[in-house]
Amino acid sequence: MSATIKQSELRNDNATIMRRVAAGERFTVTVNGAPIADLVPHQRETRRQRIPAAEIDAMLHDLPPIDVEAWHRDRAELDDLLDDVGVGPAQEDETR
Repeated sequence: MSATIKQSELRNDNATIMRRVAAGERFTVTVNGAPIADLVPHQRETRRQRIPAAEIDAMLHDLPPIDVEAWHRDRAELDDLLDDVGVGPAQEDETR
C-alpha cells in the first residue's frame, strides 16, 4: 500500500522521501488532489547470463522444421525486389 503525498511535500522533503522509497516505501504524488505519479523502489532486472543447452533444446523442440528450399526461394525473391532500391553498404558509404 502506498502513502499519498502532495507534489509540494515531495519538493520540500525530497531527500527524506527518497530515503524512504529506497527503504521500500511507495508513494502516490498528487497535484491539486489528483494523483499524477507513483514513487516506487527501483526494481533491478535479473537476467540470466547463460541458459543451459538442454533448456534451449527444449524451447526449439516444438518449432516446425525449416524448409530450406522455400527459404532460398524467399530470399531470392526479396533480393530481386530490393535490387533496384539501392540499399546496402555501398549506398550507405556514398551518403556519408
